[in-house]
Amino acid sequence: MRKTDSLKLGALIGLMVAGAMTMPTRIEAEPMAKPAAYPPGTATAIFAGGCFWCSEADFEKLPGVLEVESGYTGGRTERPSYEAVSAGSTGHTEAVRVIYDPSKVSYRQLVEYHWRHIDPTVKDRQFCDVGSQYRSGIYWQTEEERQIVEASLKALRDSGRFKTIYTEVAPASPFWLAEAYHQDYYKKNPLRYGYYRSACGRDLRVESLWGKK
Repeated sequence: MRKTDSLKLGALIGLMVAGAMTMPTRIEAEPMAKPAAYPPGTATAIFAGGCFWCSEADFEKLPGVLEVESGYTGGRTERPSYEAVSAGSTGHTEAVRVIYDPSKVSYRQLVEYHWRHIDPTVKDRQFCDVGSQYRSGIYWQTEEERQIVEASLKALRDSGRFKTIYTEVAPASPFWLAEAYHQDYYKKNPLRYGYYRSACGRDLRVESLWGKK
């Protein structure tokens, strides 16, 4: 189901493929929703951290976050499908759009939270998923967001924690919603999701980089 390195378990692949057989027929991705589509007083932020199932699950645990949508961004094509993005031919990366209440959580806090749930030390991969479609990224939408992201990146570099940081920082481009079966996947398929996340080693790697939460 995913392009992975040689460490990915064969059993996992079999399980995920079997699960895909029961998924609904794929619908086309949808274009980026307009701000007016969200409740008044809310804001959005776009991040990429490898598998969007995992990023969605992580951000939805954060107080002040109202909803998280899985999708694709940073690529060359319109209305990309999961199959095309997974093949690495579109330039898109799996990403999430976070809808949040700025009175309860700030954009700066979202950025810091994102750093501590990814591996910024690797290029074109996250954990067991390999390819530019799994690159990590922070995509700012306003000048204020740009300044926050760049200051955060500079602080992380200056800290000396990591020799190299590969996380992409760039202006946001259209965000395309992923197919319906990807939305809230961790809630709809908790056993498959839990097995994937564990076998992929995401939490162990994050802990080794950032320490225990």
